[in-house]
Amino acid sequence: MKRSLVALGLSLISTGILANDFYVPSTISKEGQAFLAKGFSKEAKDTMAIPHNLSVEGWKALQKKSDEDVVPLNQAAIEMYRPEVKALELGGVPVLDVKPKGWQDNGKVLVYTHGGAYTGYTAESSLASCVPVAADTGLRVISVDYTLAPHAKYETITDQVVAVMKALTEQGYKMSDVAIYGDSAGGGLAAGAVLKMRDLGMILPAAVVLWSPWSDITETGDTYQTLKDAEPLYRYDLLLKPSADAYADVKDQKHPYVSPVYGDYSKPFPPTLIQAGTKEIFLSNAVRLYQAIDSHGGEAKLDIYEGMWHVFQAYSFSIPEAKLARKKMASFLNTHLPVTQ
Repeated sequence: MKRSLVALGLSLISTGILANDFYVPSTISKEGQAFLAKGFSKEAKDTMAIPHNLSVEGWKALQKKSDEDVVPLNQAAIEMYRPEVKALELGGVPVLDVKPKGWQDNGKVLVYTHGGAYTGYTAESSLASCVPVAADTGLRVISVDYTLAPHAKYETITDQVVAVMKALTEQGYKMSDVAIYGDSAGGGLAAGAVLKMRDLGMILPAAVVLWSPWSDITETGDTYQTLKDAEPLYRYDLLLKPSADAYADVKDQKHPYVSPVYGDYSKPFPPTLIQAGTKEIFLSNAVRLYQAIDSHGGEAKLDIYEGMWHVFQAYSFSIPEAKLARKKMASFLNTHLPVTQ
């Protein structure tokens, strides 16, 4: 079976092939230049594929391999930040409760929906994303260990996120004390789940943060084409299309809960921060979602980073652009979800 899901949500471990296959701009940090030059290759990108008509057992094997591939990255995050991580269940859904070192309860919580094209990773194998965020924001993070596709479709998966939010209110949290963030597919899931909450008449969270959101799982948008060759991580046809089809039937792929760029933002939606890089095919997803919210009078901020790749915030904890993006995220959350009583 070809290597596949490693690149989808969190990290690409270096293949050892120097990747001058992709343009390395002089306008980004030296650390970013070094990572981009050594961390990616066209060969790796072109061999990352999900076989068509994959069996359930085949999906399970692929998902197991993906989790194994990112163990070093997640261990590095734990060793660096020393969080307290505890497995819980909220609303019948397994979650990881991640508290930063020295955490003090301020009555606030940040819910996290991980990336992986809906078909890869778990709350445990995506700690490299949420552990630095917990440290940078000082917030308790609840990472939702939702059921992966194709073992569940979008209806069930969005319901699981909503169930976690409901459970937090049952524990005494007000939605004004709760924010949600997600990366890649998790960004699409976070936005889609909030749209579902709104349609159910629920009170909405205080803020939404989206890293490189997969807000249109169809191959629609300018940069799916214009950045196809510049994108260092994956190809839509080989990697993303099979995952999109596993998550939602083709007829449902433009449903707002699946592809939230098609949501109705003339109705209330929380203040939203959207971050992305100029080197990823999801750039149009970020721009289109921002315009959908902003053009209807919603509060949205689009924060784009020169020369950065998909979910760069979680690739290397020391890259200046990643640190800056997480700092801006912390500032945004502190504005809408104040950490002081």
